[in-house]
Order: sequence, then structure tokens, then C-alpha cells
Amino acid sequence: MELQLIQFLIVCPLLFLAGFVDAVAGGGGLISLPACMIAGLPVHYAIGTNKLSSAMGTAVATQQYARRGYIPWRQAGFYVICALIGSGTGARLALMISDEIFKIIMLVIIPLTAVYVMRTKVLEQNKAAYSPRKTLCIGMAVALFVGVYDGFYGPGAGTFLMLLLTSAAHMKLSSANGVAKIINLTTDLTSIAVFWHNGKVLVPLGLTAGLFSIIGSYLGTRFFQKGGAKVVKPIMLVVLAIFFVRVISEL
Repeated sequence: MELQLIQFLIVCPLLFLAGFVDAVAGGGGLISLPACMIAGLPVHYAIGTNKLSSAMGTAVATQQYARRGYIPWRQAGFYVICALIGSGTGARLALMISDEIFKIIMLVIIPLTAVYVMRTKVLEQNKAAYSPRKTLCIGMAVALFVGVYDGFYGPGAGTFLMLLLTSAAHMKLSSANGVAKIINLTTDLTSIAVFWHNGKVLVPLGLTAGLFSIIGSYLGTRFFQKGGAKVVKPIMLVVLAIFFVRVISEL
């Protein structure tokens, strides 16, 4: 597929916003995937290219959280294995669906996901901790099932991880954010491998947009440290509205 300058001009600024949003509260895919489709990429190219750029930003955010001691490394391997299995399965399922059907799915899933994310107070969860073993088991189940969703589609996966790790696994916010990032990085890398193998990753656009996502993730991580999260919702709403109109016009 031949790329044009306008696609870079549309995708790169929006990927900066996606990286920032994802580092603060998760859900950056609600911006990044629609951005690729607003720029005119076919669905599977949009998903594959988006995974490449998102992985770059997620890697920086993961490194930042690791430096701050938010990732429980003794348990991380178990989460990674479950996320790898789930995302690999989801990505293969996505490649079986045609562009037209995928767009119809998006018209249903993205608005529902957006409403859920907007109404969810993920960053306010603070429950009594479970035993380490129970927390690990629930966390592994979360990594597996959200991994399938992230490999298949993705938007909102970061927020779902945060919600489930804090509310279901009773992790502290700092630990949940670190675990969510390492799971997200695993699902991104696994999906990239599957889509790349099938020729659905536009590397120049993905790498360039990924640099913008890295800057956004870095700034978003620092912003999270200061307790800021409210500004992300209006950004999501604007991008989703543009995307929704674009997909309807194409269908």
C-alpha cells in the first residue's frame, strides 16, 4: 500500500494524544486506531500499523513505571504468558474478518467502549488486598481475556486492564498501572508479529507515529504522577466523533 503525506499529518498528532491518554488512564487505542482509519487505511492495515506505533509508546511508559517500582517482577512472567496466548489468538481471529464486517463491528463496539470508559472511575478504586496467590490468579485471567480482546481489536484495553486489576484483583493503583502496561506491551508485540507475518503493517507510518506516541506516553506518565486524568475524556470524545462520521460515510 502506497502512503501519502496527508496520512502522516493526520496520524502523527493523534498518536501523540493517544500516547498521552494511554499513559495517564489507559484507552489510548480509542484515539490511535480511529486515527489510522480517519487517515484512510484499510482496517487490517490500520490495526497492524497502530499496534506498531502503540507498542513503541507503551514500551516507554512500561519502562517509566518499572523505574518507579510499579511492576511486580516476580509475578510479571505469569501475566506475560497469559497475555501472549490471548493476544495471539485474538489477532488471528481479526485477520479472518473482512474490512466491511469489521467496520460494522467498530460502529457498535467503539461507541459502547467509549461510553463505558467515560463513565468508569477507574482511578478511584482502592479495595482491601487479596492474598498474593489470589491476586496472581485473577490477574492471569484478566491478562488472558483482555489479551484476546486487545489482539482482536484493542481500543479501551488499557482501561479495561486498569479496571479489572483494581476492582477484581484488588491491586493498588500503582501496581495495577505497572501490570497493565507490561500486559499491554506483550499484547502489542504479539499482535505485531501476527499482522507483520501477514503483511498488514505499514512500517514507515508506524515508526514515525510511534515516535509521537513515545513523546505523548512520556509526558502522560509524568502527568499521571501529578494525579491528572480528567483532561483525557474530552480528547477521546472529539476523535471518536470524527471517526464515527468517517466510518458511516464509507459504509
